[in-house]
Amino acid sequence: MTAPALRNQWSAGPLRVATSLIVPVAVVLAWWFASADNVSPFYPSLQKILTNFGENWVFERVASDVLPSLGRMFAGFGIAVVVGVALGVLLGRLPLVAHALNPVLQFGRALPATALVPVSIVLLGVGDSPKIILIAFVTLFPVMLNTIDGVRNVDPVLEDVCGSFRLTRVQRVLHVQLPAAAPQVLAGMRIALSVAFVMMVVTELVAATNGIGYVTLLAQQSFQVSLMWSGMLLLGILGVFFNGLFVLVERRLLRWYTQDRED
Repeated sequence: MTAPALRNQWSAGPLRVATSLIVPVAVVLAWWFASADNVSPFYPSLQKILTNFGENWVFERVASDVLPSLGRMFAGFGIAVVVGVALGVLLGRLPLVAHALNPVLQFGRALPATALVPVSIVLLGVGDSPKIILIAFVTLFPVMLNTIDGVRNVDPVLEDVCGSFRLTRVQRVLHVQLPAAAPQVLAGMRIALSVAFVMMVVTELVAATNGIGYVTLLAQQSFQVSLMWSGMLLLGILGVFFNGLFVLVERRLLRWYTQDRED
């Protein structure tokens, strides 16, 4: 990248940040002033919601509800990534096996995630383990299918180079195929992370005793409307934070890929 391009990119960075903040700030200000004099119990003012947010989610419920929710989500997501990448590499290198299992994979991917909650309760019971298993099952498919496509689309020239250097299968997978498939693998992981976040909430709406989703639903049922709205606000903040953090990690890991495309 040339020096003028670098300068333009640096100068455009703050402008992009400022532009992206215009709409959120405008929405917050409009919400604040529009709800300031609201007397409806179902639509509390933003000031009341933020006060409830600070009282409940910043201190009181972090250990009892926020951390258990995030622990289940990341446990299921981690299992899905490990199993999905391993199966994706295996099926990507064995087309015949992948073709034989394709109907089963497509059936599992097509199952509505929310419909599996009562099934998991019947088969696995209640507690943390069924929730983690369900999150892992649902988030497995984006990672696995993207890994399969990524491994299959490895440049044939790289395969020829592996053969020339007489690399073992393990060396090919670890040092050639997975790095070459990394853009698609990480794209699948990003989708899986958003699915895991949604499933974290869904699994806590039924047969749960803690968690962000559990507290939000309980607040709605007990007419603690400010707590319900603050729970929704927390979920939105966490969703944006995790997505932004993953994007930063993805850019860091795929720096070689983005630089090649820019050049």
